[in-house]
Amino acid sequence: MTTEIKVPQLPESISDATLVAWHKKPGDAVKRDENLADLETDKVVLEVPAPASGVLREVKVPTGTVVAAGQLLALIEEGAQAAATAVAAREAPAAEELKATGTDAGKEKLSPSVRRLIEENRLDAAAIPASGRDGRLTKSDVVDFLGRKSAGAPAAAPASASTASSSPSTSAASGSAASASTSGAAPIARAPAPSTPALPPGARGEHRVPMTRLRQRIAQRLIEAQSTQALLTSFNEVDLTAVQELRARYKDRFEKEHGVKLGFMSFFVKASIEALKKFPVINASVDGSDILYHEFYDIGVAVSTERGLVVPIVRDADAKSFGTLEKEIGEYAKKARAGGLAIEDLTGGTFTITNGGVFGSLMSTPIVNAPQSAILGMHKIQERPMVVAGQIAIRPMMYIAITYDHRIIDGREAVQFLVTVKDCLEDPGRMLLGI
Repeated sequence: MTTEIKVPQLPESISDATLVAWHKKPGDAVKRDENLADLETDKVVLEVPAPASGVLREVKVPTGTVVAAGQLLALIEEGAQAAATAVAAREAPAAEELKATGTDAGKEKLSPSVRRLIEENRLDAAAIPASGRDGRLTKSDVVDFLGRKSAGAPAAAPASASTASSSPSTSAASGSAASASTSGAAPIARAPAPSTPALPPGARGEHRVPMTRLRQRIAQRLIEAQSTQALLTSFNEVDLTAVQELRARYKDRFEKEHGVKLGFMSFFVKASIEALKKFPVINASVDGSDILYHEFYDIGVAVSTERGLVVPIVRDADAKSFGTLEKEIGEYAKKARAGGLAIEDLTGGTFTITNGGVFGSLMSTPIVNAPQSAILGMHKIQERPMVVAGQIAIRPMMYIAITYDHRIIDGREAVQFLVTVKDCLEDPGRMLLGI
């Protein structure tokens, strides 16, 4: 019996996808629900599971083809056995792969998505605690392991903790690309980056590679934001002494209570919400000739991945505690690195926060994440001499920036928004008292 493999139903607002990789060849044996191919959209990467067990008889669509929902991709011959030559050709590299990854007998059968995660991150499968049936590794096992591993990584990782004297601990990423948008972002690519061809000494070479769909989407939205909005950026600086002292005083107790480290991002989210409540137009958006005021606070937190910037959304952030915010932001960062973000994680949002400080940026002008009307940029924490009560003192300072759509937001509101954020961070008690 022949079974057709078709492009699954695409998420809402996505019209097509690019077939970026086949994981099986004609003649290969396949199992029901095994991932056969990856489809890349401008938002997420989708897997194409096998609808039945059997042999992949024919591939109808080559890699690199743009496909639509319901389009025929391949045919499976149900109940058939793979050709002996195909099986033999696969067994040898599979044995070497298991040996290389240190996989024991209890974990010898890894799903394709788990195997790719292990290969791409160069992990030892035997070192990862397994929670699946019969002691098998699941994708969530690997994602959790990566999250624990990254907790001690340097600040170059988006969700890594960094020293207070250099940059805030956060999962946010660099600023201007934040206009990749909550509705136009995608998780990490599963295919390796193209390598540069070897050239003889003294040769002047160049090579051409196509943009990924995510990079095309980022480029499109950057141009749209700058051509449709009247963007202007204002700056201020924040003395983070009080926040650092608060973190130092309660970090151990906070981590024990909530199971997550107390970073800087939760402070910035809370401070931004206090400022948004005072200046609601900054939480609004343009809808034709109307201003649409949002009476909720869905905060986008820009996260950098190997493929580009994604902006997952923390829903109803105003109703969440510092611990819940840190947990959600950390989980989004882990899911982004593992390619596990869903469409629902990336859609919506009323205001965005982005942090170039994790990469050492001292100052930048972030681009608004349309259709939102403003974005807050965080930067590197740097000790500088400041005048405090008539005396020179060394203080941990950070420049902050707000880029806003001048069509509906005046400079007075934007500047006062930054001042409110500054006041909340320099005196965190304001956020508890609502003043």
